[in-house]
Amino acid sequence: MKKIVILTGAGISAESGLGTFRAEGGLWAQHRIEDVATPEGFARNPKLVVDFYNARRAQAAEAAPNAGHLALAKLEAEFAGDVVLITQNVDDLHERAGMARVMHMHGALSGALCAACDHRWPAPMVMAPGDPCPSCEKPTARPDIVWFGEMPYDMDEIFDHLAGADLFASIGTSGNVYPAAGFVAEARRHGAQTVEFNLEPSQVGSQFDDLRIGPATQTLPIWVDEILAG
Repeated sequence: MKKIVILTGAGISAESGLGTFRAEGGLWAQHRIEDVATPEGFARNPKLVVDFYNARRAQAAEAAPNAGHLALAKLEAEFAGDVVLITQNVDDLHERAGMARVMHMHGALSGALCAACDHRWPAPMVMAPGDPCPSCEKPTARPDIVWFGEMPYDMDEIFDHLAGADLFASIGTSGNVYPAAGFVAEARRHGAQTVEFNLEPSQVGSQFDDLRIGPATQTLPIWVDEILAG
């Protein structure tokens, strides 16, 4: 086995205290997705959206990588072949766990984006509506987050990696949101073995060769040790 491609979703960060879309009582539960995670919502009420992501940025800064994040960093460091990590998460817990190569298909809380010229720069901890772009100076800064209705980042590169994978692993994803929900079918089409890690089977769980049920903090360290033991 030469190449492992891994997709992570909100489930792996939930054990670090970061709420998922569907968790009760979390940040997402206090807002409609249409209001805080769409271009239309930002156009209607930019302050609401910017404040929402300021809160998420502060929450993520207080969180710490868990045993699941650390296990994947160990796999990247010690596996003899290639490990590619694609995440739907916008936090930086994979990087803080020590991973060097993380593809954020939905953007990152740590980034700011100019809606006018597409310039990107590190986001301050607290953004404000009308913040100027450091490149074109227009007051069009927004969080560098892929909202519903927008195209996820790096899709061509991601599909190239899926086509070359010997093993595809999906961790803590619901299987509800495309294109990520289609990654297992794409990897299988090119001959990859597939494994899902989740608290319960996802919407596409039946498409995986192997299913590991339980908290990622428990299942991932065991799996990584199995892989590294050969």
